[in-house]
Formats: sequence, C-alpha cells, structure tokens
Amino acid sequence: MEFFEVLKQRRSVRAYERKPIEEEKLQQILEAINSAPSAGNLQAYEVVLVRDRERIRQLARASHDQTFIEDAPVVLVFVANPLRNSSTYGRRGEHLYCMQDATIACTVAHLAATALGLSSCWIGAFDDEAVAKIVGAEPPLQPAAILPIAYPAEHPAPRSRRPLEDLIHEERLRRVR
Repeated sequence: MEFFEVLKQRRSVRAYERKPIEEEKLQQILEAINSAPSAGNLQAYEVVLVRDRERIRQLARASHDQTFIEDAPVVLVFVANPLRNSSTYGRRGEHLYCMQDATIACTVAHLAATALGLSSCWIGAFDDEAVAKIVGAEPPLQPAAILPIAYPAEHPAPRSRRPLEDLIHEERLRRVR
C-alpha cells in the first residue's frame, strides 16, 4: 500500500476477527518497528510480543477492561527503557526520549499493520504497574503503549480532523484553544 494511502486507511479498530496473523506479516511489522527512528539511534525501548490468551486477557483487564483487546491474536506492549540512553542524554533521555522512542516505534507498528491489511488500536489507558507486572518490566522500565493487532471485523468511517489552519502555526503559536 502506498504511504499516503496507508495514512488515509489507518483507523483505530476495536473489533477483530478471530483469525491468526501470518508469521510473514508479523515479521514485517517487527522489522518495521526495528527501523523506527530514535534519539541517537539508541532504541531506548523494548517490545513484548504477547500471544498467550491468558496474558492477553490480563492486559485487557489492566487496560481498564477494554475487552476488545482479548480478540486480538497478537498484542505488542511497548516499554520505554531509560537505561539505553541515560548515559548519552541524561535526565532528558531518561524521562522524555525513551518514551518518545517507544511511541514512535508503536506508531510505525500501527502504520505497518494497516499497510498489511491488518488493524490495530493504540492503547494508552492502562494501569502501568499491572501491565509492567504482566510483561515482566521491572523499574525503571515503563510501559508506554499497548497495540493489539488483528484482522478487522469492522471498518470504521474516517473521523473528522482539525482544519490545518487551526493545527499548523507558522513561525509561532497563535491563540490556542
């Protein structure tokens, strides 16, 4: 799929077919994640690939009972790893860059899934401690995002977006609403 078409087709899908994802497609998504840009190319994040049904159920519960997650055959948990860039970037690397790196990687996975005819939904609402425990992320590692990936069982219509003149500020911010 052409890049700008991927952007047009991307949706947050919350209904999934109970159909396995081909290993080749999953591998393409994982390779796309590994190509994501990161601060200093340090890739200050880890990705936990979850296929175990019980662990996926636990992630759904830890995500404030977003039960649609349970229908996905694969769930990726993106975990910020401040240890990978703190010596290079200090406090800013520990608190900001690692989280940015993890979320950029999640975005790349989200778009890669779309390009492959799959669906996903970025999950940011969850109990950090519960998710960390489920995936074995001990401090200072911090869960940043959860991404269930599946074949779509729904095809949501595009949602309205802000007009560019409201979103883009040339040179400096105008009045923000």
